[in-house]
Amino acid sequence: MGTSVIRPLTLAALLLLSSGASARADDMPVIKVEMRDGVILPAIIEVPANTRFKLEISNTGQSPVEFESLELKREKALAAGSTSSIVFRTIEAGSYDVFDDFHPDAKAKLVAK
Repeated sequence: MGTSVIRPLTLAALLLLSSGASARADDMPVIKVEMRDGVILPAIIEVPANTRFKLEISNTGQSPVEFESLELKREKALAAGSTSSIVFRTIEAGSYDVFDDFHPDAKAKLVAK
């Protein structure tokens, strides 16, 4: 009798825990950045400090781009017309330089507040 009651309760507890984890992932802030043939928009990318967040990068241009930050030790290359994401666990408050490695004049600031 004990095992028939425990198994459904264990399954229910596991389902509850797994649904809570996905709800937390869905609550993660998503900050959108557009890169287009030598332009990064917005030029000042505001993100939450000390909070996990996702940077969603879209290349809306005709040439490849590479989102890069030496200070944050992050880079992401994207083909024309593609979108990709970088998840940041947390970063401290401050201002960080970002640039497009394929278009040297394309620069922006990532500002964590």
